[in-house]
Amino acid sequence: MNEVVRKLNWYYYGVMVVTLIAVSVLYYLRVKGMIEPLDKMSQAGIIVQYVIIFDALISIPLGLYLIKWRKPKTLEQYTKLATARILLVSNAMPLGIIAYFWMNAHMPMFWVAAVAAIGWFFTKPTLAKVDKEMNPDDPNMPTY
Repeated sequence: MNEVVRKLNWYYYGVMVVTLIAVSVLYYLRVKGMIEPLDKMSQAGIIVQYVIIFDALISIPLGLYLIKWRKPKTLEQYTKLATARILLVSNAMPLGIIAYFWMNAHMPMFWVAAVAAIGWFFTKPTLAKVDKEMNPDDPNMPTY
């Protein structure tokens, strides 16, 4: 199980690295004036906001419920489902940060990224979590 946790940690921390790179690049581009800000009230700005918010509303709950719904039987299945959970729950984090900087520090996009970051925190792979999700004590017990 240590190997499973180690592999999942690459994905877990990889999402944070991608988010930090997105923050750095977008901040640099905005400060240097290399990209024009997207007007949050324009048609394109509204569409970008809707897409990111809709993505967060669908992917975060789906990702958190995925393993309980699919009930993995082997460590290989668990690894695939846990990887999908990490990527699903946290995908709105870099997207929200990109939109935040692109829309000239539009706070609702920051809050979407923050909600995704909170969900991302709950996907942290640990030995205890792998053990509990592979061998649940009570079938009605949630496995976040």
